[in-house]
Amino acid sequence: MKEYTSEELTEALRAINSIIGKCEKAQEKFPEGNTHHTLLRNRLKAMYISKELITDAISKNNN
Repeated sequence: MKEYTSEELTEALRAINSIIGKCEKAQEKFPEGNTHHTLLRNRLKAMYISKELITDAISKNNN
């Protein structure tokens, strides 16, 4: 796996947080069970996983 600088990881985390916020806001507009709601739920799950992995990588870079 490619090594990323702390700055690159921080910028990626900022983008992920932005995407999460936008998806959460959009998801509220669709009723549960709707295909758009389901798609956004799946995207959010992927973003939360990405956020956790990036946060862990930042912690490892700072140690």
